Amino acid sequence: MKFCYIDESGTGSEPIAVMVGVIADSYTMRVTKSHWSELLLKLSTIIKREIKEIHTKDFYAGNGPWRDITGEQRSDIINAIFNWLQERRLDVVYTAVQKDIFSDKKSENKINEIGSLWQFMALHIALSVQKKYQGTSMGNKRKVNPKGACVLIFDNEYRESKQYIDMLLSPPDWTDSYYDKKRKQEKMDKIIDVPHFVDSEQVGLIQLADFICFFLRRYIELSLDLTTSKYSNEKEKVAKWVEIILSRSIPKSNIFMSKGRCECSELFFQCAPKIIR
Repeated sequence: MKFCYIDESGTGSEPIAVMVGVIADSYTMRVTKSHWSELLLKLSTIIKREIKEIHTKDFYAGNGPWRDITGEQRSDIINAIFNWLQERRLDVVYTAVQKDIFSDKKSENKINEIGSLWQFMALHIALSVQKKYQGTSMGNKRKVNPKGACVLIFDNEYRESKQYIDMLLSPPDWTDSYYDKKRKQEKMDKIIDVPHFVDSEQVGLIQLADFICFFLRRYIELSLDLTTSKYSNEKEKVAKWVEIILSRSIPKSNIFMSKGRCECSELFFQCAPKIIR
C-alpha cells in the first residue's frame, strides 16, 4: 500500500498553480517520518530556533525565523532537502495549470462540472495515481500491480474537501478514459477509501510536497518570464533543483501524455504550461 501526501502552490494571484504529491510505501513510512523530524531538528540547530514546519515561501524569501540566514545558507539547506528526497527514493506526482488558459476554459462543461482550480488539479493528481498504479495493459488483459493501492492525503482544505470526496466517490464518466477503465473495473479502484485532510504541521511529507510545489512553480514562472529573478543565477539553480524533482516523478505518460490523448487527458494537457508537459 502507498500513501500520497499532497499540497498545492499558486492558487492566489500567481500566474501558475501547481499541485504535488509525495508517494511513500507503507513499510517505509515510520522511518521516513523519523528522518524528516531529524532533518527539521538539524535545521532548528542551524538557525537556533525550533522549526516544526517549513513554510517554503517564507524560507525562500528569508522571512520570519529565516531572516538571519544568508542566501548561501538557504541554498545549502535546499540542496540538503532535495538530496534527502533522492536518498529515500520517494516518488513524486505533479500537475500544473496556466491560470489564464484555465480561466478561458471555465465556460466548458467539463471544467464547470469539476469546479474550482483546486478541484481540477486534485482530480488530475488522483487520475495520474490511478493510471500509474492500476497496472499495465497486455493485449486484452491487464497485469495488475498488487502494491498499487494508494491513500490520498491532503493539507487541510475545508472549503474543498466535501466536494472532492463526493467527486472521487462518483467520478464523472468522461474521466474513465484517462486510465482506460475496463467494463467490469470499478472507478478509481486504486484509490483506497476517501481522501484524508490533515494538518501539515503534523505531517512532514506534506511539508515536503509544499517545498517541491514552490520550486516547480518558481521554475515554470521563471522559464516563461512570468516573474523576475531574485538573484543573478536563480534561474539556473532552480532548474537544477527541478531536475531532481522530475527524476523522482512517476512517468510523464501517466500525467501529460505526448500522444494518444483522450478527451479527458487532453483537457489537463491544454491547461498545463508547455514547459512542464
